[in-house]
Amino acid sequence: MSLRPTLLLGAALLAITSTAAACGGDDSGSGGSSSAAFDPKTCQGGTLTVLNQSGLAKFDPATLYTSGGGALPTLVYRTLTTRQRVAGEAGTKPVPDLATDLGTPSDDAKTWKYTLRDGLKFDDGTPITSKDVKYGIERSFSPDLPGGAPYLHDWLVDAADYKGPYKGGADLKSIETPDDKTIVFKLRQPHGDFPYLATATQFAPVPKAKDTGTKYQNAPVSSGPYKVEKYELGKKLVLVRNTYWSRAVDTQRLACPDRIEVTAGLDTAVINQRLASSAGADSRAITTDTSAGPQQLAQLAGDPALAKRVSRGIFGETKYIAFDTTKKPFNDIRVRQAVAYAVNRQSVVNAVGGSALASPATTFLPEGKAFGQQPYDYFPAGESGNAAKAKELLAQAGYPNGLKTDLAFPNWDSDLYGPKVAAAVQDALKQAGITVNPKSYSEEDYRTITGKPATQPALSLQSWGADWPAGGPFLIPIYDGRQILKDGGNYNLAQLNDPAVNKEIDAINKITDLAQAAPRWGALDATVGKQATLVPLIHPKTVALFGKSVKNTYTDEWRGWYDVSSVSVK
Repeated sequence: MSLRPTLLLGAALLAITSTAAACGGDDSGSGGSSSAAFDPKTCQGGTLTVLNQSGLAKFDPATLYTSGGGALPTLVYRTLTTRQRVAGEAGTKPVPDLATDLGTPSDDAKTWKYTLRDGLKFDDGTPITSKDVKYGIERSFSPDLPGGAPYLHDWLVDAADYKGPYKGGADLKSIETPDDKTIVFKLRQPHGDFPYLATATQFAPVPKAKDTGTKYQNAPVSSGPYKVEKYELGKKLVLVRNTYWSRAVDTQRLACPDRIEVTAGLDTAVINQRLASSAGADSRAITTDTSAGPQQLAQLAGDPALAKRVSRGIFGETKYIAFDTTKKPFNDIRVRQAVAYAVNRQSVVNAVGGSALASPATTFLPEGKAFGQQPYDYFPAGESGNAAKAKELLAQAGYPNGLKTDLAFPNWDSDLYGPKVAAAVQDALKQAGITVNPKSYSEEDYRTITGKPATQPALSLQSWGADWPAGGPFLIPIYDGRQILKDGGNYNLAQLNDPAVNKEIDAINKITDLAQAAPRWGALDATVGKQATLVPLIHPKTVALFGKSVKNTYTDEWRGWYDVSSVSVK
């Protein structure tokens, strides 16, 4: 599951209120009072301020769970591939970064070969080699550096039990470096979307001689346009220019400001108030994890100047009701269908703040061509739920007088599937004769309890976000029966193990043309949707403010947030 920033709001379709532009495009509305077009040739200089709730708990490339380089890590860590730095649909595509291309697949996409660009250097001037990339990946396997994306453990040959290079550990044989420019990956199974995975920060090069283990994040060696001047865990990050970086060897990052100062641990209301007021240094401020609050949303219609300083974006994310289909009464598809008919999606939208912040969801895959979504609504509940149809199905299933069930949910609302959403679902199910006993859990307990089949509640609220904008990382953990993990960390909560579904997943994984793979993922989602293994509720939206002196604030569709590597300040 993608580690999207914890937001007050979420994300859905790109709808940039300020006519935000891609690199070098028009800047009308996205830079406050300035009417001058954004010019990447003259965007250099100044200090950009970043005001965040969180996001500084870790800064080691091995421990970061990010795709596309993340918001801030991409300024320090370059990877084999990265997301394309443009607005709109084109921003969902991977492009070469350290590598010269997206990789050369062979052996049915079980082998991927990359060649590094010329002129790559660390911030101390030493050349970046393929061995640095290999070592950066290997150290991410160390138990001392937990938290990174788990795919490499599953995908690389003989990597499941690999513990990294520390304490005398051997190197990983499934990553080969025949010379300083070449790196080859050997995979257990075909993975046509390996170019997406290669955007993860685990693919950032790390020079072995300067690896300080768990202390590396305090003074990492940069391969990107900025290097770390100061890092205070959970509080402060200051980035300054890496003089050995240039746009000649990095076509994706403009790196306009001379200095970037990040402050974390701020209250969301304080962040939004400071951005709205845009006074002093805050006129050159953005946030990478906090959407506009109710007060600011109420102001937008009556404050044209503030409305010009808003960017709306998407992130592939779905909030949903999960069933354990092995447990009564949800082992009966008619009961699951009844819940699907009973839901009042409008009440859920209202619970999270209204239509500006979320749209009703009837498909598990989010909207967007990159996901290959095929619209469907097999159990039409309308805007307010279809209680009559739900009662009919319950009667057919042997529950003419309704039924009682627990509903598990996290005890926080910031991720949009907590108490407020639970209350909306509880009320809707009540109309259909389903009495809900709400059961809330702390964040730590919730991840543990729902992720283990033995303790998983029969009915729960869940959230799933894309690790990259494609159908595979959205559907495989949720629908692949071979992904069911009995000891914990399980996301296939329905415990669906359908041979036909598993076979289609394998077939799509062999497709290396990403445009061809997308509609196949969409068709699979539409097929599995008929089994009512879950009930989609909403696709969240992002509404983010920025200071009046910030320019080029387009929102990328990969992460649904500002592309920090492209913004500039006056």
